[in-house]
Amino acid sequence: MEIAYVCEWEKRPKSNHCPSIPLVCAWSCRNLIAFTTDLKNEEEDKDLSHMIHIIDTDHPWDVNSINSGHTEVISCLEWDQSGSRLLSADGDGQIKCWGMSEHLVNSWECTQSSSVDGDPIVALSWLHNGVKLALHVEKSGSTNFGEKFSRVKFSPSLTLFGGKPMEGWLAVTVSGLVTVSLLKPNGTLLTASESLCRLRGRVAVADIAFTGGGNIVVAATDGSSSSPVQFYKVCVSVVNEKCRIDTELLPSLFMRCTTDPVRRDKYPAVTHLKFLTRENSEQVLLCASSQMGSIVECWSLRKEGLPVNNIFQHRSPVVGEKQPMILKWRILSATNDLDRVSAVALPKLPISISNTDLKVASDTKFFPGLGLALAFHDGSIQILHRLSLHTMGVFYGSSGSSQRVGEEPAIKRQRAGGPTLHFKALQFSWTSLALVGVDNHGKLHMIRVSPSMGQMLDMNTLLRHLLFLLEYCMVTGYDWWDVLLHAQPSMVHNLLEKLHEEYMRQNQALQQVLSTRIVAVKASLCKLSSATAARACDFHAKLLLIAISSTLKSLLRPHVLNTPDKSPGDRLSEICTKNTDTDIDKVMINLKTEEFVLDGPPLQSLQQLIQWVGDFVLYLLANLPNQGSIVRPGFGFLRDGASLGMLREMLVMIRIWGLLKPGCLPIYTATSDNQDSMFLLFRLLTKLWLCCDTELCVDI
Repeated sequence: MEIAYVCEWEKRPKSNHCPSIPLVCAWSCRNLIAFTTDLKNEEEDKDLSHMIHIIDTDHPWDVNSINSGHTEVISCLEWDQSGSRLLSADGDGQIKCWGMSEHLVNSWECTQSSSVDGDPIVALSWLHNGVKLALHVEKSGSTNFGEKFSRVKFSPSLTLFGGKPMEGWLAVTVSGLVTVSLLKPNGTLLTASESLCRLRGRVAVADIAFTGGGNIVVAATDGSSSSPVQFYKVCVSVVNEKCRIDTELLPSLFMRCTTDPVRRDKYPAVTHLKFLTRENSEQVLLCASSQMGSIVECWSLRKEGLPVNNIFQHRSPVVGEKQPMILKWRILSATNDLDRVSAVALPKLPISISNTDLKVASDTKFFPGLGLALAFHDGSIQILHRLSLHTMGVFYGSSGSSQRVGEEPAIKRQRAGGPTLHFKALQFSWTSLALVGVDNHGKLHMIRVSPSMGQMLDMNTLLRHLLFLLEYCMVTGYDWWDVLLHAQPSMVHNLLEKLHEEYMRQNQALQQVLSTRIVAVKASLCKLSSATAARACDFHAKLLLIAISSTLKSLLRPHVLNTPDKSPGDRLSEICTKNTDTDIDKVMINLKTEEFVLDGPPLQSLQQLIQWVGDFVLYLLANLPNQGSIVRPGFGFLRDGASLGMLREMLVMIRIWGLLKPGCLPIYTATSDNQDSMFLLFRLLTKLWLCCDTELCVDI
C-alpha cells in the first residue's frame, strides 16, 4: 500500500477531543466523500459534530460544510446508487435526505426527512433499485464489454406500476425497530415502522443487505459476543396507499470465539457487523473486541441436509423423494488475536467471491476488490483477504511508510507521546484502489491502495488491470479518479491507444452511449503526462463542442407533426455529410429552413455559444500552418473528421439563424467591408474536412 496524500480540514478549530462520539464517512460513486467530525469550536461555542462535510476528491481542499440541523450526533451517512443524494441519521432517530441544489456540488439542501423520535439509528440504507452488474475477471481479455460486465438479474426492493423501482430508505433503531420511508412519484413521503421480532431487544450493531428476490435482510446483535447474531427477512409492500412491513426470523449464529475456552471471555463485545457485499446476504463479517485486542470471523450461510432420526433411516425411500435441506451458518475463516480494531472497510467492486472466481482472480493476478481493510488503534491499517482473512498488505499510518507482508522493518517505529492517532471511520473507493479515513483528531486521510496488493506484477499486467477498471468505470458511469492514482506518465500513451481500440470494437449503439465518457476518460489521462497535456485541452474542447452541438440541435423542430423517423438534427447531419460543396449557401438549399425558425429572444440568448463556435473554427484554421507541432492545443481536431463535420453542421445552422436575426451571428474583424466571413470560414473548414475524410495532406 502506498499513501497518496493526506488532506486536513483547514478550518479545524482547537478542541478537546471526545472519543465517545462516533465518526462516519461515506464515499459515493461520483467520488464525493461525506464525513462528520466530533469537534467543538470553543471560541464560537459551536458544536461541529452536527455538521456534514462534503469534498470532491479532485478538489479536496474545498470543503463544503452543511449545517445538518440534527440535534444529536450523526451516526450514519449513506449515498444513493447515483451518488447525487445523501442520507444522514442521528442519535435521536432523525433521518434527512440531502440533494444537490441546481446540480452544484457545493450547494446542498434537505429535500425529505423522517423520524423515529428518541430512537437512535444504528443502520441505514437506500432501498435497492434492482441494478446489479457483475465484473468477470476471467473475461478481461474479451473484446466485448457485454462479456466483461454483465447485468445480473436482481429484483428491486419495491416496484411501482410497470416494474419501475420505488425509491426510499430503510433504517434500524437501537430498540429493534425497522422503519421504512418511501418516496412517492408526487414527492410525498410514505413511512411505516415495525418491530424486527415479537420480542424486541436492544440492537447495538446492525447491517442491511438485499436478496435477488427483492427481500431485505437485517443482521443485528445486542453488542455482546455471548449473545446470538440474529438475522431477519424484511419485506416491504404498499397496500391501499399504506406502507406495510413484514418481518421473518432467519437462522442465527454464535461467534466461534465464544465457544473457544481460551477466548470465551477475552472478547466480550461485538464492535463491527457487516455483510461482505450489500447484494449478498449469505456472507457476513464479525469483529469482537476488548480493550486490549480484537478477533475477526467470516461466516457463510449454506444449505445442508437435515439429519434424519435412526428410526426413519431404515424406511424404504419414496421415488423422487429428496433429503430435506436446512439453512445453516458455517464459519469460513477467523483471524488470530489482533490489536484492537477501530474501523472496518469492505470493497465495493462487484467481484463474485465463490471459490471458483477466487481461483480465476488469483490466476489472472487481479487483486482489487479481494481485500477488506481493518484499522487499528495503533494507527495501522491491514488489508486482509475477505474470505481467507490472511494478510495481503500493511500500512503504518504513524510513520507514513508502507511495507509488504513478510518484510521486516528496517527501523522500529517510535511511539509518539500523547494519544495515538487512529482511524475511527474507513471507506473504500468504488474500484477498491483507494481508502479514505477520518482519524480521532478530525483529519481526513486519503490512502492509495496498490492494485498488486503487495504482489510483484509486470508492467503489462498492471496496464491490463488499469485498462479493465477504466472500462468498468465507462460502462457503469462511475468516476475513475482512484484509478488514475496508479497510472504513471509512462503508461498514458499505451492506455489511450488500448482504450480507443477496445472502444472501437464495440457495436455502434454502445459506442454512441459511451461517446462522451471515453472522451472524458482520455482527457483525464492526458493530464497525467506533460507530453500529452495539449491533447487534454483538445478532449475538453471536444466535450464542450458535443454539448453545444446537442443544445443547438435540440432547438430544431419539425414543421409538421406527421414527420418521418429522422429528426431535423439527423437530417442536417445526413445532408452535411453527403454534400461536400464548399459553398455554404448551396448546402442550405437542401434543407427545410422552416425547421430552423426560432423566435428572436432564444436566438439572441445563444449568441455567446455561437460566438465560441465561430472563434473556435477560426482558431483551428489559424493553426494549419503549425500543424506539425503536436504539442500545440487544437492539433487533434485537424485530423478529426467527426468533429470537423460537427462544426460544419453548426455553421450551417448559424447561417440560417443569421438570416432570421443578424444579431446572433458571431462578430469578426474583416479585412474589407464586403467580405463574407462565414462563407470564407465554411469553405476553408470544408476543405480541411475533405482532407481528413480522404486522408490526404494537401495545402488548403
